[in-house]
Amino acid sequence: MDRPGRPHRRSLNEPVDLAHPLVVELLARSAFPPAGTPVACACSGGPDSLALVALAVAAGCQVEAVHVDHGLRPGSDAEAAVAADAASRLGAGFRSHRVEVPDGPNLEARARAARYGVLPAGVLTGHTADDRAETVLLHLLRGAGPAGAVGIARGPQRPLLDLRRHETTALCDALGLVVVRDPSNDDPRFRRNRVRHELLPLIADIGDRDPVPVLVRQADLFADVAAALGAAAALLDPTVAADLAGAPVAVAGAAVRAWLVAEGVGEGYGVDAAAVGRVLDVARGAVVATEIVGGWRVARSHGRLSVSRSEPWQDAAHE
Repeated sequence: MDRPGRPHRRSLNEPVDLAHPLVVELLARSAFPPAGTPVACACSGGPDSLALVALAVAAGCQVEAVHVDHGLRPGSDAEAAVAADAASRLGAGFRSHRVEVPDGPNLEARARAARYGVLPAGVLTGHTADDRAETVLLHLLRGAGPAGAVGIARGPQRPLLDLRRHETTALCDALGLVVVRDPSNDDPRFRRNRVRHELLPLIADIGDRDPVPVLVRQADLFADVAAALGAAAALLDPTVAADLAGAPVAVAGAAVRAWLVAEGVGEGYGVDAAAVGRVLDVARGAVVATEIVGGWRVARSHGRLSVSRSEPWQDAAHE
């Protein structure tokens, strides 16, 4: 019997058949760069990332699979061996990194930051349509605006966004690839898992339909909305209080969010609609300063806004 967190072991010495009909079908719905392009693929050893490596090789790219061991559970080092074996069978290069992520609050965000700290720039990831739908709901629960409702944005680093999770699993089965099963994907401590295992099935039951394609279509619509708002927001100086106060709320909000993100605010937390609203209150003169997120503060002085790490409140002359 397989143990949670350990890879399913089978005797697999046969070569991988990248001419399999399922490879051809899924590759046609993927978005890889031209054949011959060198690419790095983030590879945890799970079905999504192994499917990513397989399809990248099938697309004719020069592929290197990159594994990151977060050291979060016993036996995690064995998962690198699974990923390395799959990469070898697929004809891809392989390298592995180990990072230290202590248990504690905000674990997912800290693990993600550590992972991307060692992954190469431009690395491809195996995010699927299911991941995007989950992210849309997570962002809406957090109070994100139109940009957050995009979920995971389309782009060259995410070639599998039109594939489903059950399809990447089926591909690994069809190719005889051993996969790692991560028990943390079932841990209800993590909000994404509750969205995946509780909220999405409930929405499917209430709506009597698969909600993932609906959420993906909405995400694409919001991507267009976010692009239009971003273009309008780029014409504003978000540090000029009068400009923000006089602009349409949606445009001003987009300008504030872009400014805060550019300043490094929200790393690991995100900038939600409530934080943006508080900043707009500062711009309108309702308050002189506000705490926003992750230990940051926005203040108004002489008609201009500034953002800084939070300090003890002090009396100051404003306006």
